[in-house]
Amino acid sequence: MGKHGWGRRALCAILLTSVLSCQANAISTSAASAVLIEQKSGRVLYQQNADEERLIASITKIMTAVVALEHGDKARPYTVTAQDMAEGSSMYLQPGDVLRLEELLYGLMLVSGNDAALAVAHCVSGDLEDFVALMNETAEKLGMTHSHFANPNGLDAEGHYASARDMAVLAAYALKNQDFRRIVSTASITIGERYLANHNKLLRMCEGCIGVKTGFTKAAGRTLVSAAARNGMTLVCATLHDGDDWNDHMALLDYGFANYHMETAVPAGRVLASTLVREGTVVSVPLAAADDLCYPLTGEEKLSVVAHVPLSVPAPVVPGQIVGEVCAYLEGEEVARVDLMAAAPSAEKEPPASASHWWERPF
Repeated sequence: MGKHGWGRRALCAILLTSVLSCQANAISTSAASAVLIEQKSGRVLYQQNADEERLIASITKIMTAVVALEHGDKARPYTVTAQDMAEGSSMYLQPGDVLRLEELLYGLMLVSGNDAALAVAHCVSGDLEDFVALMNETAEKLGMTHSHFANPNGLDAEGHYASARDMAVLAAYALKNQDFRRIVSTASITIGERYLANHNKLLRMCEGCIGVKTGFTKAAGRTLVSAAARNGMTLVCATLHDGDDWNDHMALLDYGFANYHMETAVPAGRVLASTLVREGTVVSVPLAAADDLCYPLTGEEKLSVVAHVPLSVPAPVVPGQIVGEVCAYLEGEEVARVDLMAAAPSAEKEPPASASHWWERPF
């Protein structure tokens, strides 16, 4: 290669390095760990030490709420005992107070009551250790491989930690629960004589914010998990040990919404393929997407779509029956999939009458 060829290659390398450096420096945070994901797909839009295991303080209570909603009865009344008293932030419970589990969850998530956390655990499981076991079972189910819980309130303890990525994954999962979503998006509520104002300033400061949870201990520093929805897309942000978390979250969320959009490759109900029906009253049935096939993309990215269906299926076929799937690919890698369902029925064809039956018919 001539000297001009090497020069062109060197110039390209310099330009590419500059572009990558600009992208890397486009946004930064004051956090020790940070991550920004899209809720439905889990796509990571920004990350910084995302898998580092750190103390997490009261964002622990996201898991506490999830376990309570999945294993408890929100209408169940609970009588507060001396075992529920705790140091730190409080909803000021007193032994003998009677509250429903749902009311305790407001005290847990809005004012970060450490007493509410213990009351929730005792209401759901009776025994604190049993409740913590459910927290860790849930973490394992969600693939939170850099997390372990030792208590329901987030006070610093041996064996109590998580990563920013794990907490974002947890919040994305929690937001699928409408009760959780309603509670964490509540700005304030009066329960009996208690007025509870949500500690999450982003509900007032950030466009489209829907929660989720603040946290602080001296050792953990400020921790925060937030979520916001704009233009049909929900983003979840988590930061650990971040002294400027309000501003960092607003900047990260704005960055995500400015640079990504939710691309719907196939809308729910669109017919994409058909399959033959064996021994059916129709030759084939159409197959439609059971849900929106969507994924967050930058302006330059494009999805390709492939339907995977069997050549034929046996009768009978009923509408809504899952028959195949349709997958979305980004640069050759599968990033999303939804089921394909039958959009029309097919009964089973009646067997033909035998010859003996034919000759036995009266004329």
